[in-house]
Amino acid sequence: MSKNIIVIGGVALGPKAACRCMRLDPEAKVTLFDENTLISYGGCGIPYFVGGDIQNVKELCSTPYQTLRNADFFKNMKGFDVHTRTRVTKIDRQAKTVTARSLDTGEEKTYPYDKLVLATGAKPRMPNVPGGDLENVFTLTKLEAADAIKSQMEKGKIGSAVVVGGGFIGLEAAVAMADMWGVKVAVVEMMDHILPGVLDSEYAHMATHDLVAHGVEVYTGEQVVRMEGDKAVSKVVTDKRELDADLVIFSAGFLPNGQLAKDCGLEVDGRGAILVNDHMQTSDPDIYAGGDCCSIKNLITGKPGYLPLGSMANRQGRVIGSNLAGLDQTFPGYVGSWAVKLFDLSFVGAGLTVETAKRMGYDAVGAMVEQLDRAHFYPVKEMCGLQLVADRKDGRVLGIQGVSKDSQAVKARVDAVAAVLQNKAFVSVADISNLEASYAPPFAAAMDVVNAVGNAMENLLAGRTKVITSDEFMDLWEHRAENNVFFIDCRPQMAGDAVQAKHPDWHAISLEAIHTRWNEVPADRPVAIICNTGLRAYDAVLVLARHGIKDTYLSMGGMQSVIKTGREV
Repeated sequence: MSKNIIVIGGVALGPKAACRCMRLDPEAKVTLFDENTLISYGGCGIPYFVGGDIQNVKELCSTPYQTLRNADFFKNMKGFDVHTRTRVTKIDRQAKTVTARSLDTGEEKTYPYDKLVLATGAKPRMPNVPGGDLENVFTLTKLEAADAIKSQMEKGKIGSAVVVGGGFIGLEAAVAMADMWGVKVAVVEMMDHILPGVLDSEYAHMATHDLVAHGVEVYTGEQVVRMEGDKAVSKVVTDKRELDADLVIFSAGFLPNGQLAKDCGLEVDGRGAILVNDHMQTSDPDIYAGGDCCSIKNLITGKPGYLPLGSMANRQGRVIGSNLAGLDQTFPGYVGSWAVKLFDLSFVGAGLTVETAKRMGYDAVGAMVEQLDRAHFYPVKEMCGLQLVADRKDGRVLGIQGVSKDSQAVKARVDAVAAVLQNKAFVSVADISNLEASYAPPFAAAMDVVNAVGNAMENLLAGRTKVITSDEFMDLWEHRAENNVFFIDCRPQMAGDAVQAKHPDWHAISLEAIHTRWNEVPADRPVAIICNTGLRAYDAVLVLARHGIKDTYLSMGGMQSVIKTGREV
């Protein structure tokens, strides 16, 4: 007898689970419900539609061969029924039925199930501030909203916009509006820096500079208190300023849409995310759940966490579909891999940041490097910055972040570390130092940047050097009248001399010269050393140590990091 399977939710996980089940068990009777008209779409592509990289909104809900994924497609090509514009209002676990109401006719029907899949996703977090009901206030989660926003951009009706929230979608939307349409964009983020929780402050400052350098205003540590306008929004008022706004996009995070599960008595966590086991089963073994409505094990902390990502929803959907068809598959959990492209720079990460790890009780430390992503003698190359995060207590690797103009180069390095983090319970720094990376000059250096950041962390944990970030170096430099720090620039002599000519407190002593000029460095003062990337500065630290000068501090990432943060000597 064929199984009767109902899937609630038709964006990412729902269609994936249904299609996988039907491939393995074509006798199954699968029915999918979704309350929207457009289904099975790539929501993460919405900012790129707004920005004009994607011309037609239907491209986001089409196959690679340009077939629209609608109800007819799933019926004719995949063999299951889809009811759009239909909201499931109730789950009766005892009777094993769901009640669904047509949003067009209001008609309600009851459908039986043997197995049920909850793919209800997440809802945007909307602060309860006055003016939220004004026209032109959007969240960028629905294709219909994206279409409306782009239409107004094309008609030239939007001169200024405010994005509330400095996360992935908010920043991608800001870039799209400023880059393609020339809109004056301001980003308002309530935390101390943008991309909170996924970037440490140093890299967040680089992201901020990339935005500001291209005309996007960024205001951190601010909260929106109200929006003003007659009919449509015209102004956003924060606790620190007023901003003109013909358009407002709220991108202040997401909340799991777990109300259906909660109403029928399934276990949820404190934020309302559905709890599942590694087979993606809820507290009722006949009900599966996955995607943005669920809490999933964080493989770094070992604790349940919440990370709404389309890529993870698709992987979970395959696991659920396999299990619906009678297989025994599990989803291991996540390390939190992510990527975001701004204007010139792309940022990628996985695992914990230093800031997050410290809040969780780890004695976390970060080691940063800047290195060319290909052999230095190869004509095409870019700088690639990586920060490895580890626990001082036992040397366990907790996470990694990266930045580069070459998005694919930095993504490849971070993904390699993420794969190790996902598949090994304890990842040591040596695992990263010895990570086997493919090599040829057009692809990498013989000692890849990912190995270099592992080596830098090993030196840091062994106490071979004391390090500071470029932000910390510049803070010391800008307050040099108030401290006793001696500053050394060990880049090639001409580069250092140019700065020393402007600032007598800047001591240009190249690495080549420091072997003979070490006696110019005071042994009774702290010494901050910078070079272009950090490599020469490390050698300078060792030279000075041989001469008894040991109170030295290496600026990680060197002048390359300083330049990316937008600060000037």
